Amino acid sequence: MNKTLTVGEILKPQGIRGEVKVMPFTDDAEDFRAFSRVMADGVAYKVLSVRTGGGFVYLGLKGVADRNSAELLRGKRLEVPREDAPAPAEGRYYIADLLGCTLVTEEGDVLGTLTDVRQAATDIYVADMDGKEVLFPAADGVVTQVNVEEGRITVSKKRFYEVAVL
Repeated sequence: MNKTLTVGEILKPQGIRGEVKVMPFTDDAEDFRAFSRVMADGVAYKVLSVRTGGGFVYLGLKGVADRNSAELLRGKRLEVPREDAPAPAEGRYYIADLLGCTLVTEEGDVLGTLTDVRQAATDIYVADMDGKEVLFPAADGVVTQVNVEEGRITVSKKRFYEVAVL
């Protein structure tokens, strides 16, 4: 498992005092209130202030005192150490832990490897199946079991082939 989790992307500076506007990759923008530090390009920043609004997060970071220094962070991904991140609710997983998992049927047939998760009302999983990109919803009845420790996602073969975009 990764030692850090990507939690958002800095979109732009916000105002003239160094605050940055962040697109959160967490379930709830309020999750950022639990972070005492974040990292961008391997540089750690102490979080001085957090406010949320409209689905975005606005962060004040130590060492980012003006708009010019905030501009240098535009487009950077924010990471937090795994131990600082809240534990996901039961039946929920960090996307970073799902990527690279082997996709198998309940019968044990290997279908491919999970390469991406696209967020929507129901997450859309993207798998590499013999070099071909296949999309399918992570819905009940399709995904029957997730075991991130073993790196395996089990699907119902029948439901998978009914809903997968091959």
